Amino acid sequence: MRYLANLTAGKIALWCFFLWYLATVIHHFDPAPAIWLNALGISVIIGIALYLSVREPGKPPPDRWTVLRLFMMPFCVSSFSSLIKGRGFVLVFPPDVHEIAISLAACGAFIVIVFAVKRVRSA
Repeated sequence: MRYLANLTAGKIALWCFFLWYLATVIHHFDPAPAIWLNALGISVIIGIALYLSVREPGKPPPDRWTVLRLFMMPFCVSSFSSLIKGRGFVLVFPPDVHEIAISLAACGAFIVIVFAVKRVRSA
């Protein structure tokens, strides 16, 4: 609960992006190992580069959640791109309104939960 109560707007947005990603993966999952292995490879390469870009000499290393995000983001972007290719998406929006509604509902529910926790914790 403390984690949710202390979430910043930026991290709430990141969670919404992740929920959108999960909804897309659920709707368009493809078990082809090539998709997931390529995404993993890109994640390692780009994740290391991102880690090196935020690591500053003489300062403590980034916390574990930040490091996890540095590796997860390229994995999610790469696998998302592979899953939606040729499926009629416009930017990140699927052609099916029902699928858009599910993704928006997941994000909306998360935001409601976060603000409810924030309200309870501040009272």
